[in-house]
Amino acid sequence: PSYQRIKILLFIYNKGNHPTIEDIYSTLHPEIPTLSKTTVYNTVRVFMDAGIIKSLQGSCGEIRYDNTAVPHAHLICKRCGKIYDLKKHFESFRETKIEGHLVLEQNICLCGVCKSCLEKGKDAGTS
Repeated sequence: PSYQRIKILLFIYNKGNHPTIEDIYSTLHPEIPTLSKTTVYNTVRVFMDAGIIKSLQGSCGEIRYDNTAVPHAHLICKRCGKIYDLKKHFESFRETKIEGHLVLEQNICLCGVCKSCLEKGKDAGTS
């Protein structure tokens, strides 16, 4: 593993907020001036192919990366855009076949309003 790959993996694992390629690049580039977005894209692809990380689609269609390869659900807040890991277990995570279909990957993504936004008094409607 190269220095750049190690730093990218540590960033994804330590950041914990489902970063985008841009998040990874803009944070690490000042520390690693030779880092390119192409290197970030290629490294993330290697990690995904190895099953170390997973991708998910955030709000506005952006692709984000998850440091937990164990099946779990996400909540995307329609107010602040943050993505939260949910500990709730869904029955379908155990199934490899559903209605005769072979399940290769499972992504459960719920959209709503996070508890932080609710506590701040933002209404539950979407903007």
